[in-house]
Amino acid sequence: MNESVSYDGDFHAWALRNARLLRDGRLGELDVEHIAEELESMGASERRELLSRLQVLLVHLLKYRYQPERRGKSWLLTINHQRTAIERLLEQSPSLRTFLVADTLAKIYSKAVRETVIETDLDRSVFPIDCPYRLEEILDEDWLPDA
Repeated sequence: MNESVSYDGDFHAWALRNARLLRDGRLGELDVEHIAEELESMGASERRELLSRLQVLLVHLLKYRYQPERRGKSWLLTINHQRTAIERLLEQSPSLRTFLVADTLAKIYSKAVRETVIETDLDRSVFPIDCPYRLEEILDEDWLPDA
């Protein structure tokens, strides 16, 4: 493999080279700055996935609550799938739980309401201003909102 591969020129070759250098103990040859950027990016990606899955989950919990006549297996499967994926993320990276604070939940809830309004054609005023669910309920695999 070419020893002069660059981060910007061929990311795949760069990653393989730096992994080999690390395993060989050739620490002085590592592209430390780009490795640090990639590690930070991986963490940011995990956070984005967590928040995205939480938003999808909230959308479906809202639809379940405010459109009881449209409930079906598809919504329940999506709710279950998102909870399972969030649970796995939190098991693999427990520190992600620190992002599940009231402010974050409020922001995600607001986005979920906006998406639910678009999807369902329900009026915004139908939904509570603040998230009516506690995080423990949202993530509880046996909990569903009352109609």
